[in-house]
Amino acid sequence: MRTLDLNILIREFVFEEMTDADRQLLEQAKQATDNAYAKYSNFYVGAAALLDDGSVVIGSNQENAAFPSGLCAERSAIFAAQSHYPTKSVNTLAIAARNENGFLSNPISPCGACRQVMLEIEERYKHPVRILLYGTSRVFEISSVKDLLPLSFVDAHMHE
Repeated sequence: MRTLDLNILIREFVFEEMTDADRQLLEQAKQATDNAYAKYSNFYVGAAALLDDGSVVIGSNQENAAFPSGLCAERSAIFAAQSHYPTKSVNTLAIAARNENGFLSNPISPCGACRQVMLEIEERYKHPVRILLYGTSRVFEISSVKDLLPLSFVDAHMHE
């Protein structure tokens, strides 16, 4: 038997420590929460995808009475970016969430389905997707989706 030691690096900042560009992207993710349709959960999530040409595409969660017909903010942003800019990779994805009390103090992380879609974008463009997770007390920076999904499933595994 062997033991695998998986190391994940997550950098923690306060919002004011972020670069101007990162703060602007996080603000766009926060603003995207205004576009969420969260009638059932009252949990509003926004995402802002910074593409390799500097374009930003936003997304928000969209709920539906016929669960699970809704869509998370992360996939909403990524799918919109891929539909409008199919040759552009995602450099950074910023994510923010709020409820009826305002923005959350601690960052939230993407669900498993979003992580898998984000991983596919990394694989498709052979370029890591940097992730910024916003909270009012701290912001997490993750340099690659692989740090969120260390034992991941990708296309290459089907061809081994």
